[in-house]
Amino acid sequence: MVLSIPSGKALVQTVDFFTPIVNDPYRFGRIAAANALSDVYAMGGTPWSTMNIVCFPIKTLPGTVLTDILRGGKDAVEEAGAVPSGGHSVEDDELKYGLAVTGLVDPDGFASNRGVRPGDELLLTKPIGTGVLATAVKGEMSDADAMEELLFSVSGRLNKAGGDVIHELGLKGATDITGFGLGGHLLELAEASGVAIDLRINTVPFIDGAYDMASMGMLPAGSICNRDFYLPKVTVASGLDEITRDLVFDAQTSGGLLLAVAPDKMDEAIRMLEEAGDLAAHVGTARRRDGDEPHLALV
Repeated sequence: MVLSIPSGKALVQTVDFFTPIVNDPYRFGRIAAANALSDVYAMGGTPWSTMNIVCFPIKTLPGTVLTDILRGGKDAVEEAGAVPSGGHSVEDDELKYGLAVTGLVDPDGFASNRGVRPGDELLLTKPIGTGVLATAVKGEMSDADAMEELLFSVSGRLNKAGGDVIHELGLKGATDITGFGLGGHLLELAEASGVAIDLRINTVPFIDGAYDMASMGMLPAGSICNRDFYLPKVTVASGLDEITRDLVFDAQTSGGLLLAVAPDKMDEAIRMLEEAGDLAAHVGTARRRDGDEPHLALV
């Protein structure tokens, strides 16, 4: 593949792939592609081209499964305005799919996890709980079909609107919420930027059914590892419900973006997200860190 790079732009490159979190091949392909594209959007970039990464058990699954997976990925890539340009496949006992993504960014105007400043407000663009729902789907709960559809509606949605907000408003601090959960990514954001962040738990949106599934023991192993690793580094308000606390560390697949927005840009950021049909949940505030206090507080 040969790419012509527009003058004044810089490349951002990322790769991500994983095993299925839903049973429907098309939905899995779309979710995996949306997840890989999110790293570019989290910088305020534009996806430019993609290449498929496929591990497929050809001896045990029909080729139509792979066709549907690739169709889901292609639809997400084309919706992003990028070019799907081939890829590589290997035979494997376990199905895996994802993308290598090349995007374009303004070299002087992209966001990173080091760009949060004291006084910034934090907006979240998708609800939390995909890890719990994916576990319930794999566990074949009685309403697994409904949960799979709900999971797809969240995880299959591109983060394009959040990327546009970063680019148009010149935001400097942002991240996408994926495997480390909201709490883990918030902590990394705060540590990299040298600030303290107060996460207001009562403003965090959770996917319908996620709390009930978590209370039934559907918190996946990755989410438990997140909680056990990050929780000792976090200040937790007394009396906080343990299920809600655990959901803060639920490992997400193709989660939303977390945007650090200066107060004078909040109204415009919220307007842009809501007009695009995205969530604009005001979940926290960054402030100056006092001495050796933890970088993240659940309040």
